[in-house]
Formats: sequence, structure tokens, C-alpha cells
Amino acid sequence: MHLLLLTSEQWPTFRADLAILFGKYLPRLGVTCDLVTEKSIAFGNEAYQSWAAGDALLCEVPSNRAGQYIVKFLHQFKVLVTIDYRKYQAVQVRDMTIIALVAIVMCKLKKKSFYYWLSYPQSEGQIERAKARGPKAGMRFWFPLMQGLIGKWLLYKVILPNANHIFVQSQTMLDMIAYKGIAIEKMTPVPMGVDLEALQHTPISSDNPLLKGKRVLVYLGTLDRVRQINILFNMLVIVREEIPNILLVLAGDTEDETHRAWLKHEAQRLGVSEQVIWTGWLPMHEAWRYLAVAEIGLSPFPRGFLLDMASPTKAVEYMAFGLPVVANNNPDQARVIQESDAGICVELIPKSFAKSVIYLLHNTAQRSEMAKKGRAYITKKRGYDSISIALAQKYQELLTKSVSI
Repeated sequence: MHLLLLTSEQWPTFRADLAILFGKYLPRLGVTCDLVTEKSIAFGNEAYQSWAAGDALLCEVPSNRAGQYIVKFLHQFKVLVTIDYRKYQAVQVRDMTIIALVAIVMCKLKKKSFYYWLSYPQSEGQIERAKARGPKAGMRFWFPLMQGLIGKWLLYKVILPNANHIFVQSQTMLDMIAYKGIAIEKMTPVPMGVDLEALQHTPISSDNPLLKGKRVLVYLGTLDRVRQINILFNMLVIVREEIPNILLVLAGDTEDETHRAWLKHEAQRLGVSEQVIWTGWLPMHEAWRYLAVAEIGLSPFPRGFLLDMASPTKAVEYMAFGLPVVANNNPDQARVIQESDAGICVELIPKSFAKSVIYLLHNTAQRSEMAKKGRAYITKKRGYDSISIALAQKYQELLTKSVSI
């Protein structure tokens, strides 16, 4: 099966469900695709040859956001209108409403299947950002608000009803869309996973001398304001009273310089600066080195409509490394912990996280048992090799159905 894939991400992208799932694993199973998007302005030209799943039909965009949006739309519009549809069995659009309308029209004209991939409620996110800014922000309020309202109406009233199939990020997202009137059998959840092959080639230790003699906790991911990382600092205050050599590695960063400065000030105010290592953004294989030497992985993921739709990757990455997980009850990661029995799911407050961390650090046998269960669960259900097999089977099912019709 060969797809024409239009995505909102630039290429190259850090999104594993695009780069790893579609770029690496699905082609091995006979599902290939030509990628239609923009070149990432952050990478050199040599990176643009790395799309191994098919052709990369890329455009160059200017540095300003408005220009990027316009140039990318015109590029994808041109591809949809001029491409030879005999090469493809279907067109798939990821997280873009306006260009999805064009794709739907062209698929109907060319008698091709149209699939929509919803990884995030983008329109609801635009509305939420606009409301957070308020009308005094001028166009920074009105533009995303109108974009979100129009996009939301188009998504639920036009695009999803006219899609032959819809791929969603999580079971929670599937339930939400079904509540809006879309048939459940028309949707397939595809959660985030782990590239187990890449993991096998990751160094198994870190040479950072600051880790020597420490009980290491690790958080892998963004430090954005919405993630409430300061909760982990308050947790450290409690844990340190019983385990003085505790150390928290924050393997990630935020683009919000003001918030980064606030986080560091907060760690200093609480007196835990010496118990925190800030790595900044790291290549994945470098970040994974810290997972290999940690004893517990932490996954705070605040609740809310937008975040509840997600499929967090932290918990599954920790489990793949044999780390017990302490996480809060985001729907997807709560389900993962319940099914695997490889962690503890608690309320997102410092006391609950601290109590679970202390319990696990004092119980080596429990950590060892969770490590075994976590690895087994990820191998069976959340490795991209197993996820790709299930997805390829779904594509084959859809292709067979479209041919019979």
C-alpha cells in the first residue's frame, strides 16, 4: 500500500509516530508513503534525504509563522491538485483542517480513500491559547481564536464525517469523537510507542560523575509550564528527609525562557538545587543513557481536556528500560500502568509522588518485579514493531474494503 501523506510537522521531525512508525517500521510491512510538508529550517540540507518510506515532497518556507503557513498550504494544495493519483491507494492528512478539505474533494474526484490522522485536538488548543491571551493581545488573540473555531467546526462537521477512516492518538480521544457522533468502527487508536531496536543500541551507562553514589530519579520530556514540573521539586523536599542522596535528572527543556528561569528559582527557593541535574534537550540516545542508570522514572502529566487526549511516551520509555514508573492518572498512562503492573499511579501532588518514590527505593524486589513486567508489556504492546503490525493490518483491511466497494 502506498499513501500520499500530508502532515503538519516539518521534516525532519522529533515525532516518533511519524519518523519511526511511518518512516522506519511500516515500510518493512509493505506500507509506504510520499511525505508532503515543509523543510525544517533547523536542519541542514543533508537531512532531507533521510525519508526512507518514499519520496519527500518538501517546500522551503520563510522564517515568519504567517509566511510558513501560507507557503506550506500552497505547496500542499499544488501537490494535491497535480499529483498522479494512480500511484496511491489513499491520501492521509495529519492534523490540518483546511488542506483536508482540498484532499477530500480530490479523493472524491479521483475515487481514492481519504484518511484523517488526529494526533492532537489542534483547534481546541488554538481556542484555549487565544482565551489565555485575552482580547488585549490583539491579533494574537483573534487570529488563533477564529482559526480554532473554524477548524473545530470543519473537523467535526465536515472532515471526520467524510473520512473513510480516522486514526486517533488514544482511546480517550476515540471516546470523545464518538460522543460527537462519529461511528466507533470508523476509528482506530494508535498510541505512542518505543523503538525497541534503537534502544538495544543505546549505551547502558552514563559517565556523568554527578550520578556516582546517588539514588537517581529521572524525568524525560518537556519542561513547559503546563507540565507543572515544580511539583517534582516539592516531592524532592519530602524524599530527601529519608533518602539524603536522592538526585533528580531533568532530561528536557522548554522554549519559554521565563518559565525555565522560574523553575530554577523555584528549585533554589525550596533548597533542592543540588539534587537536580538540568541536561537541556539531548539527542534521544543521550537522554536514554540517563534512563539506563536511574532507579525510577517520573511521569507527571496534568489532567485537562487537551492533555487527556494524549498518549504520553514517558511511561512506556521508562518501562522499556526496566524502570518502575511513578505517574499520575492521565488516562493513557494510567491504563498502561494498570495493564502492565509496572508502576504506581497516584494523584499529581508532591506528597503522593514522594510516598511512592520512597516505597520503591526501599523495595528492591518490587522494583525488580516491575522492571520485568514493564519490559514484557512494552515488547508485546507498545514497541513500534508490534504497533506497526497492527496498523499495517488495519491499512490492509481498509484497502481490501475499498477495492470490494
